Amino acid sequence: MIIISFLGALLLHEWSHAQMAYMLGDRSPATNERRTLSLRSHMDPVGLLMCVVLAFQSMTGLGWGRPLKPDPWKMKVGANTGVLLVALAGPIFSLIVGLLVAGLVRLAFPVLSVNVGLFFVLKFLATFSCVNIGLAIFNIIPLYPLDGYQILYTLLPSRQAVQFSRSMTYGPFLILILFFFLPFLAQFAQLSGFFLFQLPTLIRDGSLSLGSWVSGLPMDQFYAYGYGAFR
Repeated sequence: MIIISFLGALLLHEWSHAQMAYMLGDRSPATNERRTLSLRSHMDPVGLLMCVVLAFQSMTGLGWGRPLKPDPWKMKVGANTGVLLVALAGPIFSLIVGLLVAGLVRLAFPVLSVNVGLFFVLKFLATFSCVNIGLAIFNIIPLYPLDGYQILYTLLPSRQAVQFSRSMTYGPFLILILFFFLPFLAQFAQLSGFFLFQLPTLIRDGSLSLGSWVSGLPMDQFYAYGYGAFR
C-alpha cells in the first residue's frame, strides 16, 4: 500500500514540475515529454529502490524521481525565478494533494468505516495522504536530486552557488546514508535517540500528525496496516 501510494504521489509530484515549467514558457522537448502521467517517464531506479527498502524498514514512502532539467533561459519570469518556481512546484503540489486527501478522509469516514471492504479504501486514502505530505517534507532537504537542492542553489549568491553545486555528485549517496544506513545502524548501536538516526521515522510521524490535524481523525490508526505495525 505504501509503495503504490508512493508511485502515485511521485507521478503527481514530477508532473507538477513539468507543468509549471511549461506554464512559465519552457516548451523544450525535455520538458514536454515529462508532461505526462506515465510512470516510466518519471521513475528513477535508485529512488524507487529506496522507497521499497524504507517501506519495509520504517513504513515510509520516501524516494525520488528523475530530476526535471528546465531551460532557464526560456522562463518568462527570468532564469533564476523560473527555476526556483519549478523546483517549488513539486513539494507544494504534493503538500496540497496530501492535505486535500486528508480532508477527503474526514468527509468519507462515516461512509467508509461501515465494513471491512470500504475500510480498506479509507486506509489507502490515509496512506496516500501521508505519503504525499511526507514526500513534500522530504523534498525540501537541500541534497541533489531533491528539490531542496535546486531551491537553495537558486537562492544562493553566484559564488556560493558554484561551491554548493559541488555537492551534487554526492547527493544520492548522502541521502542513502541518512535514510537507510544510519537508521539501520541505529538498530544495533542503540543510537536511535539522535535525530539523524531516525529521519524516516520523523518525517513519517510528522506527516501523520499533519494529516490527523486536517482530517480530525487519528491517521496513525488508518495508515498502511495500522499504527501497531510499526510502533
